[in-house]
Amino acid sequence: MAWAEQSASRNGILSAWVAADPGSLELLEKARKVAASASTVLIRGESGTGKDLLASPIHYLGPNADEPLVHIDCASLPHELVESELFGYERGAFTGATQMKRGRLELAGRGTIVLDEVGALSMPVQAKLLRVIEEKQFQRLGGTRNLSVDARLIALTNVDLERAVARRTFREDLYYRLNVIPLVIPPLRERPADIRPLARHLLAQLCEVHRRPEMSFAPAALSALESYQFPGNVRELRNLLERAVIYSAVAEVGVEDLPGHVVKAGAAPASKMSLEDLERAYIAEILDYTRGKKTKAAQILGISRKTLLEKRKRYGLD
Repeated sequence: MAWAEQSASRNGILSAWVAADPGSLELLEKARKVAASASTVLIRGESGTGKDLLASPIHYLGPNADEPLVHIDCASLPHELVESELFGYERGAFTGATQMKRGRLELAGRGTIVLDEVGALSMPVQAKLLRVIEEKQFQRLGGTRNLSVDARLIALTNVDLERAVARRTFREDLYYRLNVIPLVIPPLRERPADIRPLARHLLAQLCEVHRRPEMSFAPAALSALESYQFPGNVRELRNLLERAVIYSAVAEVGVEDLPGHVVKAGAAPASKMSLEDLERAYIAEILDYTRGKKTKAAQILGISRKTLLEKRKRYGLD
């Protein structure tokens, strides 16, 4: 899911949805309506669909666009650090706390705080977050003074929270507090009409980033992209286009610039290619691209190193 920022100023960002799929355009309209409110938003979707890219315009198209937009990735930080990053701490709260630190909630002010992968929060932090939502107050770690919070909360997740609630790994009361305005981003394979305009938009962005002259697509390359299932969603599309921009010696992206498994998927009947087959081929391609460097491969894939190791074992890529 991509947004093209048309202008940036102190008054916010006017953004356009790069899409042609009716479902995507409907989601955009919902996001515009949500932006005008201060309601809590829960954005759901598979990894790589662009949940964070949808959260940003909701803030900048809202009434508090001049206020901070603060982001915290709940999955990439150890549990003990998430709490101190979110709430801050007082001097002497724990060993090494030599001075007071303001947390992300405090830094957000009257703006927006985005909790990426909220499903990864530990139960104790979930309890504190519930209090923030219900009472609009919190305390720094080691503190006794209540601090007010007036920021809008946008939570992102690729986890099935209903299943997490059933397994008692996510609080049911917090789930209902977060799920005030649910927005679901479909995977890219369910909106193939988006691929052509999205690919052209990303290609233009990448040419600018890498200081390349303007590039275009050969018709066969666009057809191959539209036929591919994209288990890695928009992140996967961007990654393979970035490689094409870097490696291509001409101003046109052809099928020879695309990974082999993408071209093969387009040439084979869709019924013969399962999603697992596509994922296995994609992971193998990325591992080959990184020359077996698992940490770098996991970053490109948008998954943890542990998840990558599990998938390598599952697909026999050891």
